Amino acid sequence: MAIDPHDCSLTAQLSSLLLRPVDARARARAALLLVDWLGCVLAALRQPLAAQLRGVVHTQPIGPAVTLGAGHRGVADALLLNGALGNMLEMDDVHRGAILHPGPVVIPVALAAAQAQRADAGALLDAVVRGYEATIRVGRALGRGHYRYWHPTSTAGAFGAAAAAASVLRLPVDAMTDALGTAGSRTGGLWQMRHEPVPTKSLHNAEAARSGWLAAQLAQAGVRGPQRILEGEQGLFAATAPDAAAQLVVAEANDWLIHDTSLKPWPACRHAHPAIDAMLDALAARAQAEVACVERVEVRTYAEALRFCDRPLPRSGAQAKFSLQHALASILAHGRPQLAHYTDESCDDGEVAQWRARVVVSEDAGCSQRFPAHYGASVAVHLADGRQLSAARTDAWGDPECPMSAADVIAKASALAQWGGVSTELARALIEQGLALADGGSLDALDTLLARVA
Repeated sequence: MAIDPHDCSLTAQLSSLLLRPVDARARARAALLLVDWLGCVLAALRQPLAAQLRGVVHTQPIGPAVTLGAGHRGVADALLLNGALGNMLEMDDVHRGAILHPGPVVIPVALAAAQAQRADAGALLDAVVRGYEATIRVGRALGRGHYRYWHPTSTAGAFGAAAAAASVLRLPVDAMTDALGTAGSRTGGLWQMRHEPVPTKSLHNAEAARSGWLAAQLAQAGVRGPQRILEGEQGLFAATAPDAAAQLVVAEANDWLIHDTSLKPWPACRHAHPAIDAMLDALAARAQAEVACVERVEVRTYAEALRFCDRPLPRSGAQAKFSLQHALASILAHGRPQLAHYTDESCDDGEVAQWRARVVVSEDAGCSQRFPAHYGASVAVHLADGRQLSAARTDAWGDPECPMSAADVIAKASALAQWGGVSTELARALIEQGLALADGGSLDALDTLLARVA
């Protein structure tokens, strides 16, 4: 259906872009990102919030969707748990320009919708690609003014969830537009939860997923949604995005934006990753005796990283993931970052605490100017003998400029599954079946394996 851009809303134009055919390369990327998400979910099963949410969904009637760790439940219940799990360990994927994490919202919706509709693997992967596209396009248009107070993964994620569900339901462009409008009219998520010891960030993702699924169902039933929810006089941009760049919602692109997504190798907020990489570079091949002689570490990075991750005294594993000081101190104490370095117990590690006190952070104007297109940092490690070990990163490992290979992603997912207590055999089978979806693999076979996750 051809759309005249001068005669329709941004959501209508976006819907038209979303419904173009998905190619094999984009499907393969979607399958790899599904595996990455799955690893994050499996690792999160041991988190306290996972047990609390399982307790909630176990009280609900049994349905067609696989809820990890809770068997078959209704789609809304599956999205409550699966939508929250993917973000719990801060190892979910990220899009830099949009400053958000598409996977933990979009993938559980695409999966649950495909299960509920008995769709095939191709429909699932197409839904993932389209969900990422909607999330990223809306997210990058919201701007940094929105990011100051609002959680874009939740805000833009609701649009992506609606797009993914609408794709599985095979809604036409007008119904897709209605679904996006309805989802956008009730989206949001405030950052205040960052300042309190609560797990609300993960619940934002779950609610965005559930909202998108409901919006698509309503559109399928003929319920109309606000057409100009983005650019309208009382729409999302006017209400929450003082520096919105509306044209980015429908700007031309050479390929699906799922290819621009970054992956996280380290179990910390993405804002800490460039400093982690620079620290590892600075200490590469250094003897432990040299590390013991470190007097102080100076970190220079962009302002947003400091706003989120300047935390010299983290009191919990969740806070440690948002602490530049803890991230670099853990490397000095224990080497290459591991999940075990970001637990409640790790915050009381005396050696780590000693190193944290020697990490000094400050803003680098150049890094701030390049953000959010590039997440950068530099590290200077000062030794007792007067020498200085330095390194800088313009981009982090896992960004399109420094990509993780498929083997890297598989290794990450395997390690995460092991952390979550999933057997090596089951984890290997899940990863293999997830990757096989791009080559005509069976979604039913993946569902059978997912149902085995305790």
